[in-house]
Amino acid sequence: MNQHKFTICGVVAILLWSSVMGFARNVTELLGPVGGAASIYTVASVFLVLVMGVPKLKNYSLRYVLICGGLFVAYEICLALALGMANSRTQAIEMLVINYLWPALTVLLAVIVSQKKTSLWVYPSIAIAFLGVAWSVTGDQDLSFAQIVANVATNPVTYAMAFVGAFLWAIYCNLTKRISNGQNAITLFFIMTAVTLWIKYALSNETGMTLTWEASGLLLISGIAMGSGYALWNYAIIGGNMVLLATLSYFTPVLSTIISSFILGIAITQSFLQGVIMVTIGSLMCWWVTRDN
Repeated sequence: MNQHKFTICGVVAILLWSSVMGFARNVTELLGPVGGAASIYTVASVFLVLVMGVPKLKNYSLRYVLICGGLFVAYEICLALALGMANSRTQAIEMLVINYLWPALTVLLAVIVSQKKTSLWVYPSIAIAFLGVAWSVTGDQDLSFAQIVANVATNPVTYAMAFVGAFLWAIYCNLTKRISNGQNAITLFFIMTAVTLWIKYALSNETGMTLTWEASGLLLISGIAMGSGYALWNYAIIGGNMVLLATLSYFTPVLSTIISSFILGIAITQSFLQGVIMVTIGSLMCWWVTRDN
């Protein structure tokens, strides 16, 4: 019975992660890309401190904090700004799809640095994930390199941040397993992200933020949902069914796309959803063919 309790917490965490991106886009539309992101991570940091306690620096190795913390901060900023700076809500969801290349990239990097023999099926699996992103980015147009370039050219900075972010998170996942020694500094990393974003906000040209009732409500929902997702997942991995949770987590791109489109009030085209499903299938195949390694 206890395992079911832990597993349910993990499922709720996946659902929260799938919904938070849509809410985050709403917040950045009201408070600005940088100011909105800084506010969200501040609320999430406060929530995590209340739930998990104040992080104590002496409990973590400096190497772990600097390397993994730096990667975490860089990734979160890339993703948050890619969502906030997207030209439209539809383009923001494209950023989500690009972001979900990270499972396949995590496997790819693990294979590259590993000495173990790996199934050759991992490479077509990764190719399917990348093809899914390309399929989504082209929209209803014919899939071609020229069309992808044309779409990316409408906002190259956001596409670059989303793509770089996927690589950063893949590197983070691989390095954390190697150098964390079982340490979990997620609360500290959130605080570091919030502080970095506020510094960026102070140096940016964004005008002052106005906290309306709508903005305040969405901000609380976004921050608490984000913090709750990480808190519940950390609880779930203690005693949950990790095989089931790992499998479900690979369906996050589909869940996130559907839930975010509902929150943002936009319609998903058939070709876009097909691309998202391809990303999911490619990521799931990557996990499946390497699960015993």
